Amino acid sequence: MKTQDILTELQNLDPQNPGAWPLYVRIASIVLAAILLVAAGTWFLIKPIYEELETLRGTETGLRKEFEEKQSKVAGLDAYRAQLAEMEKSFGAMLKQLPSRAEVANLLNDISQTRVASSLEEELFQPQPEVAREFYAEIPNRIVVIGTYHEMGNFVSSVAALPRIVTIENVDISGGANKTIGTGVDKTAVLRMTALAKTYRYLDEEEIPKKKGKAGGKKK
Repeated sequence: MKTQDILTELQNLDPQNPGAWPLYVRIASIVLAAILLVAAGTWFLIKPIYEELETLRGTETGLRKEFEEKQSKVAGLDAYRAQLAEMEKSFGAMLKQLPSRAEVANLLNDISQTRVASSLEEELFQPQPEVAREFYAEIPNRIVVIGTYHEMGNFVSSVAALPRIVTIENVDISGGANKTIGTGVDKTAVLRMTALAKTYRYLDEEEIPKKKGKAGGKKK
């Protein structure tokens, strides 16, 4: 049978009467229907597996991201340790600048000697009650000194240069001294400076539990 004859037969097929179709057309139709049925059945069998596979792929992506984040943290762990060691070193250096209770008297004397070296006249040097912190205590000292502005600047700079930590706070400078130094163009007014010089000391080991005990008592 020629190809043209086959095409003519296919064009003239009656879809309402499959029994009248040529044998080869009926066989081809049965085979095609079987293929479609098998494909449909296969899809329904594979679909749950495919969906489960997609779920597992999503889980894998999440786990991979979590792994990469943790790997990044582990990679930076050495840097964190080095930074922590540097912080501990800096903290230790700062702690060494805090005197013990026995050294406070010497530190106060150093402040007084600094005042003398700066040519300031002392009106008042009055230690205030200690203020306990977590591991150290603040020792405020109210001071009133008289001198020139330049001398006061030298005093503050010299105090800042002491090997122990001392801060100058609540500074108030006034011209209430009613004095002058020199004559003519070199005449310089004498000023009065009132300030709070804070020194610090670290708490002894036996003091820290007492402080915690007092804090606990207040909470009760």
